[in-house]
Amino acid sequence: MLISNLDLLATAPGGVAKLRELILTLAVQGKLVPQDPNDEPASELLKKIRAEKDRLIAEGKIKRDKPVTEIRDEEKPFELPQSWEWVRFGDASINRDGERIPVSSSDRDNRAKTYDYYGASGVIDKIDGYLFDKTLLLIGEDGANLINRSTPIAFLAHGKYWVNNHAHVIDTTNPELITYLALFINAISLEPYVTGTAQPKMNQAKLNSIVIALPPLAEQSRIVTRVEELMLLCDALEAKGQLEATQHAQLVSTLLGTLTESETPEELAETWQRIATHFDLLLDRPESVDALEQTILQLAVRGLLVPQDQQDEPASELLKKVRAQKDKLIAEGRIKRDIPMPIIEPDEQPFALPQGWTWARLESIFQVITDGDHLPPPVSESGVAFLTIGNISSGLLNFDGCRFVPKDYFDEIAEYRRPARGDILYTVVGASYGRAVLVETDRDFCVQRHIGILKPSVEINLQYLASLLASQFIYEQATRSLTGTAQLNRPGFHGGPLG
Repeated sequence: MLISNLDLLATAPGGVAKLRELILTLAVQGKLVPQDPNDEPASELLKKIRAEKDRLIAEGKIKRDKPVTEIRDEEKPFELPQSWEWVRFGDASINRDGERIPVSSSDRDNRAKTYDYYGASGVIDKIDGYLFDKTLLLIGEDGANLINRSTPIAFLAHGKYWVNNHAHVIDTTNPELITYLALFINAISLEPYVTGTAQPKMNQAKLNSIVIALPPLAEQSRIVTRVEELMLLCDALEAKGQLEATQHAQLVSTLLGTLTESETPEELAETWQRIATHFDLLLDRPESVDALEQTILQLAVRGLLVPQDQQDEPASELLKKVRAQKDKLIAEGRIKRDIPMPIIEPDEQPFALPQGWTWARLESIFQVITDGDHLPPPVSESGVAFLTIGNISSGLLNFDGCRFVPKDYFDEIAEYRRPARGDILYTVVGASYGRAVLVETDRDFCVQRHIGILKPSVEINLQYLASLLASQFIYEQATRSLTGTAQLNRPGFHGGPLG
């Protein structure tokens, strides 16, 4: 059943990664391969492991292991198949941590690069000597990977190699067992055995206390073989998915590109009809929907979404009204006088505008372009909301979990630095850079200095301005500028088309 549904499982979000987890989980619970009543039970394997460890101790080859506590019922997360046994990791393995030797990076730089040098997550360098010359199991001892598991925490090292003190070195009495133990460790959560948060660590005692579901040796071999087969299928599905994703993205880019190549609304409508019949195939992924949204915004700011009306008052007259309104506010002392901006040269105009439209700098469209107060705000348990980039990165105002500033601090902020309904906020730094958010609340709040505040003229449609600032066209201009709201006013940032 698992094989027959691999394709379906793999196409789900994060499907292949979840599929790998499922395979490992089924494997260590005895549900991946059938049990064979003729297999020698795991209890006999444990007796042989104990006898071999006692022999090595008597010969002085390994140290006597410390007794481990009996496994309690509450430590057993599932029922075992017949002939399996619960066992502590330390009772099933031989620890060789005492043979590790760390070598600093500066010392390694002066040595020949011949043999692999292992750390917590695999090979990190080469070195001129080796400490081990057989296949052993390495398990990360410290680091964030113990928790987030971005790479396998348990892995086999082969041949001649060196290990530092950030990876446990584990030997066993059987080669089948060492591979199964690696599989088991990678299948379970290690959080119960990890100490520390800033620097997670799993020491030798914690490692030895891990509870292992141990199958008969013959079944271990069958489990390992089956897991390897299924992981190869996962590799193929992952490669296929990546290829399909790349091809799909290229297809979407090409077809949406034909929309933006349209030169008139009529040509756009014709192209749109041809593409719309395939939207069910093109828009089956979130990134494709995002691409379509950006395409629509790009078409909007180029004047291609709707036909022009020759009776409309031209945008040049609209700019005159905006200018008159700004001059009135300046005269009243409500805003500062703006610095004259240079005209927009032809080489700054990326495309031809419809009749009646004009190019304009952002400063000539907005009454004020500023940002939050530059001084560190005082902290308060209540008062007026203080929003950071994290509170608007989703594209909407989010007051959940926000900080607060005292009311008297808010009252001292210049009026033009206080966001109000109809303003547009714009993130100017960080991973969420370039997000435009229209303020649609009457609630008092202030913002950090990394959020631009753009106060539009009452003469211009707010939704158009919000769409303009959210477009890739504006984002690319802002990206070419330096960080900061001052760049929204700079001569090189020519704003957008106004119609």
